[in-house]
Amino acid sequence: MQNDGVRSTYVLVDGENIDATLGSSIFNGRPTPEQRPRWERVLEFAHRTWGQQPKGLFFLNATSGTLPMSFVQALLAIGYQPIPLAGEGKVVDIGIKRTLEALADRPGDVLLASHDGDFAPEVEALLGGDRRVGLLAFREFTSTALSHLADRGLQAFDLETDVKAFNVTLPRLRIIPLDEFDPLRYL
Repeated sequence: MQNDGVRSTYVLVDGENIDATLGSSIFNGRPTPEQRPRWERVLEFAHRTWGQQPKGLFFLNATSGTLPMSFVQALLAIGYQPIPLAGEGKVVDIGIKRTLEALADRPGDVLLASHDGDFAPEVEALLGGDRRVGLLAFREFTSTALSHLADRGLQAFDLETDVKAFNVTLPRLRIIPLDEFDPLRYL
């Protein structure tokens, strides 16, 4: 909920999508804890970038009936609200889609951490007003359905280079803007 009319930045995290992208596209295997994002840095980035209190919502698939309690406790400790969903189908996607739809009627800005083009219609519906809408992802793995929304005002932030969410340098092959090129990284 909004408190006392203060505008918030809602940070919606599709943890499954980010983890799957790290595992299948970047590391070619399950990422170790050291190779995963530091989720507190995502909230810090949201606050630093848009100057508002972030409200972190971390969506989890709990269809198995169990939760990774140490991870859930860590999320709570750094300020996220874990949202463990259970049911049939893509429960995390459905939960995020419903949340994006609900945000259309609320003031506040939105940052979505995902590469999934399934969210494009709901993200597009949030664009065009006074609301800032951003995407936290790896640019080279972002769905074209989402990346095409940049023309409508969607801001894209790279989890590694912009957010600085990692303690390790990721073994990514990506297009490097010349201003960011550091030859020492390759020598």
